[in-house]
Amino acid sequence: MRLIACPGAEELTGLIDKHLVRWAKAAGIEKDTFIISCDCPRFQSGDAKGLVKESVRGDDIFIVVDPGNYSVTYKLFNYENHMSPDDHFANLKRLIQAVAGKAHRVSVIMPSLYGGRQHRRVVRESLDCAVALQELQTMGVRNIITFDAHDPRVQNAVPLMSFDNAMPTYQVLKSLLKKDPTLSFDKEKFTVVSPDEGAMNRNMYFSSVLGCNLGMFYKRRDYTKIVNGRNPIVAHEFLGSSVEGKDVIIVDDMISSGESMLDVAKELKRRKARKVFICATFGLFTGGLAKFDQYYQDGLIDRILTTNLVYQTPDLLSRPYYIDVDMSKYIALIIDNLNHDASLSDLLTPTKRINKLLELSLIHI
Repeated sequence: MRLIACPGAEELTGLIDKHLVRWAKAAGIEKDTFIISCDCPRFQSGDAKGLVKESVRGDDIFIVVDPGNYSVTYKLFNYENHMSPDDHFANLKRLIQAVAGKAHRVSVIMPSLYGGRQHRRVVRESLDCAVALQELQTMGVRNIITFDAHDPRVQNAVPLMSFDNAMPTYQVLKSLLKKDPTLSFDKEKFTVVSPDEGAMNRNMYFSSVLGCNLGMFYKRRDYTKIVNGRNPIVAHEFLGSSVEGKDVIIVDDMISSGESMLDVAKELKRRKARKVFICATFGLFTGGLAKFDQYYQDGLIDRILTTNLVYQTPDLLSRPYYIDVDMSKYIALIIDNLNHDASLSDLLTPTKRINKLLELSLIHI
């Protein structure tokens, strides 16, 4: 088993590697690292190539890529250019080519699915994610591991390739309880709220395993205008029981600019919610952190939880309200199971682990 980190995914791959090395040593296998050194050097014209610096013949290769890491730069005609998701996906394909069919099996760990937000065709438009998956299948990739896909039905584009969509529910609850061990998930004290109808499934799962009530906000949009590529939200209508005096968690797949999540938090505070926790798998924060800082100072939000599956800025990690949900051990477990051709069912359905976590939290309370 060997790991390859695409440019921009080195930090997450390093954390995964530490878990795998520790488990290997516990099993009597002396291994310093599973990571293979690689590079994607570029010419000044912008052309590039993938380079894998060790033999991979017969190895089970796991390539980790973060398509959204905008912090990676390269020189283009002497200008510093930030890598886009397209650039990261091209690097992934370059490294698959560099392996050159010699590996026993190639799996791709792509936590944030490339092109995943463009998940359906409405008019004459592209379906980037579906075409990308087909391209990877053609290149010989056997497994795709992703997290909280915007619409997991995109896997229908590659029905013969293994596609696993994992959710960070257990890790989120564990991190939340670690920061606030006195938190009670009793239905009289805690409520799960979906920020819109599209996020209902993941919020229904949260409320089901926690045994608490579920509410939902409905976004009323102005379909006569388009602002930043979307129809602007006119108002948020709430459907559900009273949140007065209760702690509330809002769960979504991503925080982009964060405006809709912050609007929902403000509406919940207006309805006299006690604490408001914002949770998302991917924290992009495309509009910066100033508005989140202001909402925290005004007491409108209490905590924000996102995972390390995408690039996190040092500014974000330094914020007092931010909780970093580490997913490296979970990914390492998935890789270990795949390497041994073991079932992923228990890992992908964490209900038993969540129930055990809740039992332990009740003992501590």
